[in-house]
Amino acid sequence: MPRLPGVNHLHAVKAFQKAGFVIIRQSKHIVKARANRIIVIPRHNPIQALTMGSIIRDAGLNIEEFKELL
Repeated sequence: MPRLPGVNHLHAVKAFQKAGFVIIRQSKHIVKARANRIIVIPRHNPIQALTMGSIIRDAGLNIEEFKELL
């Protein structure tokens, strides 16, 4: 599995938007959805690599696909 460094939360939001996710709600976390998938992105900078990896997996993507969206 390729390594993923910490990612700025704004870059992650834009990348998931390119993947077709739309913002449902915003507060301390940003909740996005696409079809039957819901992801929650924390507003931390940077988002730790392990946390980002699990968000990417919940979104149904792999790390390579996510890196292309960044």
